Amino acid sequence: MVTGTHLTVDLKKIRYNAAKVAELCGSRGIEPVAVTKGFSADPVIVRAITDAGIESLADARVENVRKLRDAGFGQRVTLIRIPMISQADDVVSLCECSLVSEIRTIEALSAAALRQGKLHDAIIMIDVGDLREGVFPADAPALMRAAMELKGIRVAGVGSNVGCYGGIVPSQENLKTLCDTAEELSGIAGRPLEIVSGGATSALTMACEGSLPKAVNQLRVGEGIILGTDSVNGTDIPWLKQDAFTLRAEIVELSSKPTVPIGRRGGFHFGAEKVFRDRGVRRRAIVALGEQDVPASGVFPRDPAADILGASSDHMIIDIEDSAERYEVGGLIELGLNYHGLLGAFTSEYVRKVYC
Repeated sequence: MVTGTHLTVDLKKIRYNAAKVAELCGSRGIEPVAVTKGFSADPVIVRAITDAGIESLADARVENVRKLRDAGFGQRVTLIRIPMISQADDVVSLCECSLVSEIRTIEALSAAALRQGKLHDAIIMIDVGDLREGVFPADAPALMRAAMELKGIRVAGVGSNVGCYGGIVPSQENLKTLCDTAEELSGIAGRPLEIVSGGATSALTMACEGSLPKAVNQLRVGEGIILGTDSVNGTDIPWLKQDAFTLRAEIVELSSKPTVPIGRRGGFHFGAEKVFRDRGVRRRAIVALGEQDVPASGVFPRDPAADILGASSDHMIIDIEDSAERYEVGGLIELGLNYHGLLGAFTSEYVRKVYC
């Protein structure tokens, strides 16, 4: 029996989700690209995903891609964060493809590719309304023409991102804009662009319904594979599993205390002012888990009668007054995670990972 605060990873459920995504995408003529940043490209988890039939990988961090290469993964990898010019040589050395939006960055990648004797693929990102990365459609032809002048670079396609900044959901309208831009740039290139990367997990529902534009032939899927959720649309994906990860936190104190602090209040940790509602004296558990490990907003008790009250850097306080569970000091409380929480748990060196 595993004791102490730890994160359990159910590899069978991850393989199941990856296989389901691969099956759906394959039936629609779409290439699924597994995004590995949500779990820091942990090689054990990546192996479960590739074993399920997904061959192309993507990550936002050069350091994560290096980890994959060191672990023996030879799959095609796309860097999905706009490359830093300072990392151009590493990007070309470690990744076959990257998402781009700036000509200076493409020039740096071109120079690195020439130094290494490689041909590096680029996907021009098109901003279809979310206002994160990408050029507006009207500016894409000029970027395409400039990129075509550079050696060592091949514009392989176009892509879009929605939901991660402005909360815009994928739609037939904004994806049609992407597809129309791909057609225009294909005319400039004198050849069909190979890749129309139509977004991420949030587009899986459209793929399932068959409402994605036919020209979209790639999706970059992370959250759907690992958590079975779609945070942009705020839903669980019913044909995937949502409990591949469970965070178990050890209880270090059990006590009954008032629900409103006593005395004059000053500043707050992490800059967020807390609002306290007087509910009398209630039983609480303090667990060995804090904001340095995982954001309190990124986890939720699996016990429906428990409620997270807040956290400092090292402790999380959970109301268990109404719970029927028999908690004790040294025991564990099970927590589920959203994408934000999973990012934190895998980034923290203090959260032990256990695979099953």
